[in-house]
Amino acid sequence: MSEQPQLHWTEGDTPHGAAWRSENGQPAPRRVVVADDTMTADAAWRLACEGTALLWRGDYHNARQLLQAMARRADRRPKKGADKARPFAESFHLHRMAQAQRARTLGMLLIPVEAGGRIALRRAPEVREALAEAFGDEHAALLQAPFVLALRELLGLIGAHEWRRKGVMVPALGDRIHPWYGVFSPIRGEYLDLIARAPLPSTARAFDIGAGTGVIAALLARRGVQQVVATDLSPRALGCARDNLARLGLDARVEVTEADLFPPGRAPLVVCNPPWVPAKPTAAVEQAVYDPDSRMLRGFLSGLAAHLEEGGEGWLILSDLAEHLGLRSRDELLGWIEAAGLKVLGRDDIRPRHGKAADETDPLYKARAAEITSLWRLGVRGA
Repeated sequence: MSEQPQLHWTEGDTPHGAAWRSENGQPAPRRVVVADDTMTADAAWRLACEGTALLWRGDYHNARQLLQAMARRADRRPKKGADKARPFAESFHLHRMAQAQRARTLGMLLIPVEAGGRIALRRAPEVREALAEAFGDEHAALLQAPFVLALRELLGLIGAHEWRRKGVMVPALGDRIHPWYGVFSPIRGEYLDLIARAPLPSTARAFDIGAGTGVIAALLARRGVQQVVATDLSPRALGCARDNLARLGLDARVEVTEADLFPPGRAPLVVCNPPWVPAKPTAAVEQAVYDPDSRMLRGFLSGLAAHLEEGGEGWLILSDLAEHLGLRSRDELLGWIEAAGLKVLGRDDIRPRHGKAADETDPLYKARAAEITSLWRLGVRGA
């Protein structure tokens, strides 16, 4: 616990301190005041905007209501410089900056957690199991001493616990996937529909690069692929994939292994669904969405030829949202494919079905409405 960042505050005339925990990597607030049920939403919002954190000592449900009231204030703030003619790339970066500022401000409402993972507030829920799931191997040591975290993050942990318990129905799989905290949930099912309907070049073996929840590996195994090797670098993703494959009874046919992109050897089918947007993630769960400088995408393309069997196919699952946002061009993508010694064998497209694609109030609506998700079938040039 000595390695944990520390939060310091004064209560009455007595100085206090506790470990600070932020799964999103936010630093410990420098200024902290104690707040309770007498705190108004306007006062809380003003203090949070000034960078002063509020350590909550009142009723837990009142804290949730206060956070909702602060969120309403954040969402009704005028958007400076709003301009419908602004380039998409600029709109995207401004949108990301506004999201980050909103998260920092709402993250100023803090909840103290006692040793053992208990919240000693009126009407507080039991959260030890949710905390243990999120913190993984660290939880035994972490829960031995008090710590403080943002209520916004705590609600995320609780929500993730419910998703993990109930699972997410995946129509293409005909079954449920149980996502862990910090592992991207397969709630956008259209890319899985592409994988479910693409003709398999072989049912002998396949690589799934970037396993995540294990949903793609499971889908390939359900389609008849006899051996699947699924890779990831995230300990959470590796644990999540193994758990899901065991639940589905597919763990004997799918090997989940730690690797930076490719496992050793070759396969007649190599599948990768990299993060779709070349930008920096600001939270653990965003690592499945944002890929700085398209590192994973370019790494997959540059290494694919060396891991394909003769006549094999690489399936690249990719949205063109980055193209509509002006963050990556189609010519760049095709250039990377050519430079890697690859050729396009075919492409299957599908429109997104998520709510934001039809939400005209979304700042990125025009780009989202034009988005297409594709399965690119790639082969080795000259083969």
